[in-house]
Amino acid sequence: MIYRTLSQVEYKDLESRILYEDNHLLVIFKKTGEIVQGDKTGDEPVGEKYKAFIAMRDSKPGQVFMGIPHRLDRPVCGITVFAKTSKALERMSAMFREGDVHKTYWALVCSRPDPADGLLEDWLVRNEKMNKSFICKDPGRHKDAKIARLEYRTLGSTDRYWLVEVNLMTGRHHQIRCQLSGHGFCIKGDLKYGAPRSNRDGGISLMARHISFIHPVRKTPVEITAPVPSDWKGVYGL
Repeated sequence: MIYRTLSQVEYKDLESRILYEDNHLLVIFKKTGEIVQGDKTGDEPVGEKYKAFIAMRDSKPGQVFMGIPHRLDRPVCGITVFAKTSKALERMSAMFREGDVHKTYWALVCSRPDPADGLLEDWLVRNEKMNKSFICKDPGRHKDAKIARLEYRTLGSTDRYWLVEVNLMTGRHHQIRCQLSGHGFCIKGDLKYGAPRSNRDGGISLMARHISFIHPVRKTPVEITAPVPSDWKGVYGL
């Protein structure tokens, strides 16, 4: 298998974004706008970039295995986990599916959350054609409605935005984006869910900030925290 040759700048960038790595897992910081898995745009997925990186770094002549146990939406940045072995992929996929991976997100929102901390519980319905989820007030009339729960707390603010920490209790399509917007505090830059204006980079101010789980092979605790993007500086003393 021959992978493309990375420029020195790209190689250093990919290297700098590795948050954790061993023989079974690779955890990286995904930038806003990168895709985890190939789509109709034809853009290169970040996993393919890391295949080329590992092939160069390790002088690996054969194929580089890079499994995808979970996905992070294109406009979202932060922690993304890849599996470097089939065993790790199978086990991590099951852990994500069964809720054994604990994820914390940070979001900059456009309105003051009221109350400042709380539990949100809603029924969500996904519209495939629009690639959007909606809060359903009458789940009995929608057989595809799924319960969605998250906890949030307000960490700080600027004169225009509020920093909210979110702990997911379920994993639904666009759950954080849909629920926060539905309760009156949409995410900065998220035009699809009601933000008044876009971000300069075309993304939204939502990041996968922290993740914890038991290593799928070593059975030891793993905890990883992502760095804060530079354009978030000034919020909550960041």
